[in-house]
Amino acid sequence: MVEPAEARLIVFTDRRQAERPLDEVIAGAIDGGVRVVVLREHDLPPRRRLRLAAALRTRLDQVGGRLLLEEDATVAKCHSLEELVAASTAASTSTSTSTSTSTSTSVEYATLSPIFATRSKPGYGPPLGLAALGRMAMAAPLPVYALGGVDTPARVRLCLDEGAAGAAVMGAVMRAEDPARLVKEMLTA
Repeated sequence: MVEPAEARLIVFTDRRQAERPLDEVIAGAIDGGVRVVVLREHDLPPRRRLRLAAALRTRLDQVGGRLLLEEDATVAKCHSLEELVAASTAASTSTSTSTSTSTSTSVEYATLSPIFATRSKPGYGPPLGLAALGRMAMAAPLPVYALGGVDTPARVRLCLDEGAAGAAVMGAVMRAEDPARLVKEMLTA
């Protein structure tokens, strides 16, 4: 199974931005090569969200991929160096104190956002920029994924060049006419 730290591209869902059913968008992204998907959709009734999660998990299992829930403890959503350090500390603390290999979860990676101005979440403040991404990615021992406005293959490449472990995308894939092609292009960046 793909670990988030091994993935270069992570897709976050937002069906409200999609122009077709979410399962079709994600199927296209998977066909394009994405192997880690983070399910959001908190406003869905619980049973409907569970059915959607089960369908996406089945599809990802077929390619050795992984579905995470946004509220999962493996996902740290950060907007500053302080939050990255706290997530890294939580990751190292839970790893060093874990005595069981069963269902213990710990923070595996962090998203840092917004890197660029974004249509998806304009209210999250001014973009941090590439230089800040580079500084913060180097300061955190946790893999850092650039999120926010990372909507083109060129921007994915810029983030990787600054030291990001990968990119996390939402709106670009949700709105893409051809999610498979966009994901392929982002992965080859």
